[in-house]
Amino acid sequence: MLKIKNLLKKFSLSEAGAVTVDWVVLTAAVVGLSAVVGTTVSSAIQTKATAIQTSMQ
Repeated sequence: MLKIKNLLKKFSLSEAGAVTVDWVVLTAAVVGLSAVVGTTVSSAIQTKATAIQTSMQ
């Protein structure tokens, strides 16, 4: 019983899970920011391509 209690105490004091959560949140923020930038750039490129097409006609 003492061994299980020590294992549970050691597990509760471990901070490895907290670091993992930090990395997951950071990665999600980078992916979200990339999606926003990609959408914005794609929209701007489409607008410029349409303007070029109109001027060439």
